Amino acid sequence: MAISIELIKQLREQTGAGISACKEALEQNNGDMKAALDFLREKGLATAAKRSERKASDGVIELYNHGNGRVGVMVEINCETDFVARSESFRSFAHEIALQIAASAPMFIKEEDIPAEVLEREQRIGEARAREEGKPEAIIPKIVEGYINKFKDEMVLMRQVYIKDESITIQQLFNQTIVSIGENMVIRRFERWALGETTADQE
Repeated sequence: MAISIELIKQLREQTGAGISACKEALEQNNGDMKAALDFLREKGLATAAKRSERKASDGVIELYNHGNGRVGVMVEINCETDFVARSESFRSFAHEIALQIAASAPMFIKEEDIPAEVLEREQRIGEARAREEGKPEAIIPKIVEGYINKFKDEMVLMRQVYIKDESITIQQLFNQTIVSIGENMVIRRFERWALGETTADQE
């Protein structure tokens, strides 16, 4: 069967394995993502995925402020051991994530964190825009799909393009760091404040 680029990309982001290895894994398993992941694990290629099963309970809370205190970020990132938590590479990754959040203002860490009602609202907006622009009804679902994907790319931290290297996403940077430090990591939570902004409970 023909394997879509999107499917290959998803598997690569989950595993950190190369494009050709991901393509082969999906082809060998008829596009079944779970089976392809197992296939890569058996070959020892799904390094980041294997480590993701290990518990991460140590780590750091990184604080960052930008523009003379106009934007502030606090992010908690966990790893498995105190040794890695104190390492330069882990601390550097935590700092890069804080910079990313300050610059790109994501709303969610992972795609699964987006509430269903938020996606439904964005879908309604996408449909309304397409109709307002006079797009044919037959292609509106495809347009809305593109609109939702763009929303996720902008608002989900792990899907965002890394501000210091536009050839990779934060998910890929995350996978590379896991391979580099040899431990599982979890971006647990974050908060971002901008001077003068109003929160929902203050409106």
